[in-house]
Amino acid sequence: MFITESENYLSKRYLKDGYIIVDIQNIRSLDWIRNFYLKFIKNYFNQDYSNKDILNNFHKLIKINDLNNFRLSLIQEVNKDKNFRKEYYNVASPFLNEIVGNELVMQNRVNLSIQLPKDKSSLLDVHADTWSGDSPFESVVWLPLVNCFKTKSMFILPASKYKKITNLLQSSKFKNSSELFPKIKNDIKWLKINYGQVLIFNQCLPHGNLVNEEKETRWSMNCRFKGIFTPYGDKKLGEFFEPISLKAASKFAMKYKLPKIK
Repeated sequence: MFITESENYLSKRYLKDGYIIVDIQNIRSLDWIRNFYLKFIKNYFNQDYSNKDILNNFHKLIKINDLNNFRLSLIQEVNKDKNFRKEYYNVASPFLNEIVGNELVMQNRVNLSIQLPKDKSSLLDVHADTWSGDSPFESVVWLPLVNCFKTKSMFILPASKYKKITNLLQSSKFKNSSELFPKIKNDIKWLKINYGQVLIFNQCLPHGNLVNEEKETRWSMNCRFKGIFTPYGDKKLGEFFEPISLKAASKFAMKYKLPKIK
């Protein structure tokens, strides 16, 4: 295969572990995203928190019962902004090009998770996105706005352990994912990801989170990407995904019609 040394290194890590965690090169886009959130918080609470570590300490500012309304208002602003998805893509684009491809579609909406300490309302039980009809060709870009570690982060079942869960699913009956977790809890890996890094992971692998037992609030985003010409699952082009990097040859070919020769 004609791939660069860097691409080969990242590909091997992705295939071996099911994910990569890399240092972000485009710090300008990362800072743009973080400042977007800080500005929203300032306007929402009518106070300037720019000189404080407000994201890590957000649980000191808001009550759990008020969190969902805040989050929904913030997500609405995120997905209303015309530049947000572009900046999000810019953060991960060098690595997406090497792991997924350079003709991509991107999820129409960026998802946001705010997990306060001890908050049981923001849990995501162990699951793989493909179990609910997503395409195995999708990869997830998971971007933290704070340092994430232990239960302040997310867990994933490494690719090397994937065969174990397929055997479990084929040989056992589980009423729900909470019954599955005890069977794999010794095999999962809690991911340590600092602000300034980005995670790209294979959403075919079981992943999720638990109650945040740390003393800080987690802020993270996620968004799916895939090659535009790879097979789709339940989430289709147009209704869920939007082309973002279609090349000239493909644009021409998609409109091409073979002339009828008499």
